[in-house]
Amino acid sequence: MPGLHERLDVWEEIVPLGYQASYQRVRAYFREKRLSPGPVTARPPSPRVVAGWILRRPKPLNETEHLRLKAVLVHCPELDALTGHVRSFGQMLTERQGERLPQWLDAVRRDDLPGLHTLAAGIDRDRDAVIAGLTLPWSSGVVEGHVTRNILWNQRCQAVCL
Repeated sequence: MPGLHERLDVWEEIVPLGYQASYQRVRAYFREKRLSPGPVTARPPSPRVVAGWILRRPKPLNETEHLRLKAVLVHCPELDALTGHVRSFGQMLTERQGERLPQWLDAVRRDDLPGLHTLAAGIDRDRDAVIAGLTLPWSSGVVEGHVTRNILWNQRCQAVCL
């Protein structure tokens, strides 16, 4: 905020330009500006918050979260496309619709989203297994957990022994 000298400087600068009111009027103007509330603007959401909104199912989002996510997506078409792909994949995963994977991969490749292209290429290398994982009711999660635990245990033992 301009102090006494800045207000006086402003008044001395505008008088030669044709300003005819008194210095008191300039001082009152600055006082009013200082006391008036500034525009209320919401801080933009953090990338972590936006990622959470995208990765959650749309229904659990409250109205404010929906509106804020919509505002972010309007300003970033790439993120809007990414959101569509992420939610579509989530639906395939939760509803066991693995037969939709080839169409999903084609849709991902059509968009200019290099990060998803890398994911699509990785999925494509083992397409049949991914389709089976998205379709069949069986899970190897427990076995994978044991394998990972054993690998970590062996790595820890090797680090201690060496």
